[in-house]
Amino acid sequence: MAERQTAMTPRREERNLTNRGDWGASPFRAFQRMADEMDQVFEDFGLGRRWASPLRREAGTDAWAPAIDVFQKNNEVTIRADLPGLKREDVTVDIDDDAVTIQGERKHEHEEEREGYYRTERSYGSFCRVIPLPPGSITEQAKANFKDGVLEVTMPAPPASRGRRLDIGEGAAKK
Repeated sequence: MAERQTAMTPRREERNLTNRGDWGASPFRAFQRMADEMDQVFEDFGLGRRWASPLRREAGTDAWAPAIDVFQKNNEVTIRADLPGLKREDVTVDIDDDAVTIQGERKHEHEEEREGYYRTERSYGSFCRVIPLPPGSITEQAKANFKDGVLEVTMPAPPASRGRRLDIGEGAAKK
């Protein structure tokens, strides 16, 4: 059912702008909020969710970005990147207080010689993914492992933000 626009109902743009600074109690709400805002920006340009596709055609070449999963399990933040066909030496991981940067280059060469012909195919492509971290992430204890084409970066999760309820007193308002 479509939402009716009334004087009491904020427009979509107003709703998105009102909560920009509110990251909520969970640090992963920040990731969801950023993803929602990126979806909105690209939707406004008529691209929908196609901007996030890991494999897309651009000017006759393959532009590639690895698929990334970010999740919290127990007391650890984990970033997992699928890097099929790459070796540990092909990838670099840099970390600072608020982001993890994963960079690398994918090279593929295929040569074939049979029945009087020689065929060779080569494709190269570099990628760079920057993954924002929740505020308070403990990056000094981060570790990276690479196995079977999967890069996994783990670090202790930031302490949970705990709010408290305030008692509301009665009294005269100060002038």
